[in-house]
Amino acid sequence: MPDPDLVTQALARNLKRLRTERGHTLDALAARSGVSRGMVVQIEQARTNPSVGTVVRLADALGVSIARLLDYDETSTVRIVPAEDAVQLWTGPDGGSGTLLNGIEAPGPLELWTWRLNPGEGHTSDPHPPGTVEIARVDEGVLTLTLDGRDHLVPAGSTASYEAGTAHAYRNAGTDPVRLTLVVLVPPPA
Repeated sequence: MPDPDLVTQALARNLKRLRTERGHTLDALAARSGVSRGMVVQIEQARTNPSVGTVVRLADALGVSIARLLDYDETSTVRIVPAEDAVQLWTGPDGGSGTLLNGIEAPGPLELWTWRLNPGEGHTSDPHPPGTVEIARVDEGVLTLTLDGRDHLVPAGSTASYEAGTAHAYRNAGTDPVRLTLVVLVPPPA
């Protein structure tokens, strides 16, 4: 995993650059993202380590992938992310994790994640912008995917696709770890 200070500095630099490129004031980005102006300032000054939900809301408001917000090497036209440089953005209470493997803008943000949910762990996601889709491929265990308040069991070897513009959650209600690969495609901003 990359040095957390490197990730914090990259987030600060990229957030400020992208906000400025898009002509957003601090207040405008706060309003678009639902993240307080004070938090945006703290992030741009590298004084805080925001939650994954905060980073997702900022990326969605800017119309970029989380990978682009966290990218600390934009010098190449091919972006190779070694396993040790993937950014773990969520940690479960029992050792589970959500790791952003890579992401691009094509035509909107496209992200590739790997998740591990240990028994009893779960993650609730706020709604993404309308039109956002996700594809979840379960590699091990049985994932409980909750969408619009309804549970869907996704066993190992299966793939689920769904619109993620509403609140949704990933949960491991079983006794074995769940490993899944997740693709998130956010539509370009209007």
